[in-house]
Amino acid sequence: MLKPSSTKNNVLKEVGLVLKNSKIVTLLILFSSLIGYLEWGDGNTLFLFEAEAQVLAKLVRSPLETLHPLTILPLMGQLGLLINLIQKRPNKVLSISSILCLSLLFGLLFSIGIIALKPKIWASSLPFILFSSLRMWQIFRM
Repeated sequence: MLKPSSTKNNVLKEVGLVLKNSKIVTLLILFSSLIGYLEWGDGNTLFLFEAEAQVLAKLVRSPLETLHPLTILPLMGQLGLLINLIQKRPNKVLSISSILCLSLLFGLLFSIGIIALKPKIWASSLPFILFSSLRMWQIFRM
C-alpha cells in the first residue's frame, strides 16, 4: 500500500511533467485567453470568447470597422499560438511575440479590474498571466 505522502509526491511529479511540456502550456494560454471577463455600464457583461465571435463575424462583413489594436493584436497572438501548436517544434520567437500581443489586452483587463475594484475582471486575467509567465520561464530557462 502506498503512503499518502508518496502518492502526493507522484501526483506532484506528474503535474510537473505536464507543465514542462511547452505545447500543453501553450494550449492552456490559448484557452485562458478566451475566458477574460468584461463588465461595463449598467449590467453589460461579456466574456472574451463572445466578443471574439462578434469581432470575427464583423471582420468578414466589414473589415475596416474592426481595425483596432485591441482587436487585431490579440487575434494575431492567438493565431501565433495556434501555429505553434501545429508545429513539430514550437518557435520561441513566435511564442514570445504571441504572448506579448495577448498581454496588451490582459494587462489592461487586470489593471482595470484592480482600479475599478472588480474582482471578476482581474481574476479572469490571472490564468492567462500565470500560464504566460510559466511559458516565458520555459523559454528563457532553455
